[in-house]
Amino acid sequence: MSILPDVDDILDGHTHVDEVPALGWIDPPGKLVALLDEAGIRQAVVMTYTEYPGYNPQALDYLAQVVGRYPDRLIGFVRVHPWYQEEMPRIIDRALGELGMKGVKLHPVGTLDHPAGPSTLRVLELAAERNAPVLFHCGDEPMTTPLAIAEAARRVPEATVILGHMGGFFHVREAIEVAERLPNVVLETSAMPYPAAIREAVQRIGADRVIYGSDGPGCPPRLEIRKVIAAGLDTEAQRAVLGANMRRLLAAVRA
Repeated sequence: MSILPDVDDILDGHTHVDEVPALGWIDPPGKLVALLDEAGIRQAVVMTYTEYPGYNPQALDYLAQVVGRYPDRLIGFVRVHPWYQEEMPRIIDRALGELGMKGVKLHPVGTLDHPAGPSTLRVLELAAERNAPVLFHCGDEPMTTPLAIAEAARRVPEATVILGHMGGFFHVREAIEVAERLPNVVLETSAMPYPAAIREAVQRIGADRVIYGSDGPGCPPRLEIRKVIAAGLDTEAQRAVLGANMRRLLAAVRA
C-alpha cells in the first residue's frame, strides 16, 4: 500500500541495480524491490551503475535479466558509454527494441564525455528516433551542471532530456531556469534536498515536466516520497509528479 492514501500508482523514475564487486557495487535487485515495497511503489525505472560496453561488457545483459525477473516492477534504462560510436546504433536498437527497455542513462563524470560533445549528441539523436527519454546525472560536478546539459538539449530539441537530481545541491535554481527555457527538458527530484524547489519547479514549468525519482537504493525511496509530500502540491500535481508524468513518457517510446 502506498504511504499516500490518494496516490496508489507511484512510479520511481530513477533507481539502480548492479553487482560488480571489483568496483564496489553490490546492489542486487531484491534489495531494491524490498525498498519499493516498503514505500508502496508499484514500479521503478532501473539502470546499472556501470556503463555499457565500456566499463562493464555484461551490464546490458545483466539489466535485461534483472528486468526479466521482475517484469511487472522494473523498467530498464540502458546506461551507455558514448565513446563507442560504431556500436551505439546496435546498442540502442538491441536495448530499446529487442530487450524492450524504455530509455537511456548518461553520466558525464563516469564517461568523461561532455553532454554537448558529438558522441553524446549522437546518443541523444538515436534515442530521439525512438522517442525514448535520456536521463542525465545532473548535479554539481564538472560536465553535469544544468547549463552543460542544456546545450545538449538545445542542439537536439527532438530529444527528451531528463535532469536527474535537478541540479544537485547547488545548481537547482539553474536547473529550473534551464527547464523554463527549453521545453524538451524534464526535472527529476532524486537526491536533491529542497522540497520547496519541487514546488517552485511545478509553479514555473508546470507539474507535467517534473518527475519523482529516488536514486534508490542509495537514497531510500520512502524518504524521497516524503520530500515530494513536503513540497505541498495539490492532489493533481502530486499524482502527476509521482507517476503519471513518467508513465506518459514511457508510453511514447517506440520499440
